[in-house]
Amino acid sequence: MKRWTGAMAAVLLLAMGAACGSDDSGDTSSSGGEKTTTLTVYAAASLTSTFTEMGKQFEADHKGVKVKFSFGGSSDLVAQIQQGAPADVFASADTANMDKVTADDLVEGEPVNFASNTLEIAVPPDNPAGVASLQDLAKPGTKVVVCAPEVPCGAAAQKVEEDSGVTIKPVSEEQSVTDVLNKVVTGEADAGLVYVTDAQAAGDKVKGVTFPESSSAVNVYPIGALADSKNQDLAQQFVDLVTGEDGQKILADAEFAKP
Repeated sequence: MKRWTGAMAAVLLLAMGAACGSDDSGDTSSSGGEKTTTLTVYAAASLTSTFTEMGKQFEADHKGVKVKFSFGGSSDLVAQIQQGAPADVFASADTANMDKVTADDLVEGEPVNFASNTLEIAVPPDNPAGVASLQDLAKPGTKVVVCAPEVPCGAAAQKVEEDSGVTIKPVSEEQSVTDVLNKVVTGEADAGLVYVTDAQAAGDKVKGVTFPESSSAVNVYPIGALADSKNQDLAQQFVDLVTGEDGQKILADAEFAKP
């Protein structure tokens, strides 16, 4: 009986030791068991290139921190945040979508405007439809792709149409500006309304066509740390990077304008 009791005690001690040795409070790196903290940033699709670069810089300056991005249409990201998605920072491609988040008290403090962007027409390098102006997008037979109205780039396109009197009949409406650009790059569209920065980032895959009417719909980008973030200090530090000298240089190099 004593032997049985001793064996059971040993089992219990081992179980307790295993439980104390386990830790589900955070991610661990693949080597050395070192803990890492994940900072989750929700950002407009047009920020993919610049924020990815900033994320690498942030990780280099913050040992043990991993920046995880979720890029997409600002309206889709807002819906996810409102439904409780575990994000730490949100950067929108317009103030209207940020206003939805602040109205629900989901932002810590006041959002900060950090950049602005303007529409440009993206066409394939050989420009098969001969698009040279906004008016050319309304020509019959021209396959044009735009963002859906609820997406910032779509709202901007809609405003440009209203102010200019040009009516575009797109073959599709996409949920993000990167989807619009992809349709042009793959030859599925003769033209797409994207941001100046997207046409710039695409390099020789597309040709950018500027048009004066775009000045009537300049989108301002705000960013803020989210109220439910479990990493408030890190979230604010990422906001500070974006709005600070280093972040502003990265944005300027990508053709973003000041807010």
